[in-house]
Amino acid sequence: MNGKLDNFTVFAGIEVDIRADATLDFPDRILENCDFVVAAVYSAQQQDERTMTGRIIKAMENPHVDILAHPSGRLIGEREAYMVDMEAVLEAARRTGTILEINAFPSRLDLIDVYVRRAKNMGIRIAIGTDAHSSGQLDLMKFGVTVARRGWLEKKDVINTLEKENLPFIPCLYRWR
Repeated sequence: MNGKLDNFTVFAGIEVDIRADATLDFPDRILENCDFVVAAVYSAQQQDERTMTGRIIKAMENPHVDILAHPSGRLIGEREAYMVDMEAVLEAARRTGTILEINAFPSRLDLIDVYVRRAKNMGIRIAIGTDAHSSGQLDLMKFGVTVARRGWLEKKDVINTLEKENLPFIPCLYRWR
């Protein structure tokens, strides 16, 4: 597709689990071939705050991780956020250049607006994702945009709005051409 269409780019990306021991579920030799890597906690969500925070920060320090997905892990009405020092995660995001996700799925709406605003003030970029599992769920993006607005984000703060040449993960962009 990238070689056949003008003004259109398909990126090679992957979402990986941040395991309980803070390792990622794919090795670096695979991650280094991706244009971008999204990391998220899917298991061992009952860890104490210190362990969970360290686990997330260690994953963000992996040079292949570009985005931290649904940073608090909450599911509204189903599961509380895991215990994590969000200020420490924000500091790590600033230090490592990790992008934080606003997950627009109505049962997540994670990152909350307070931390979105804090991220903006710290110069941390945000990605808005729908967490869609079918094309019919792509219209959920409007909920993520609402959270972004509540956090006072502007176009320049959200990587979804950037031209491909301005994306933070541009060094890998043309690998597949």
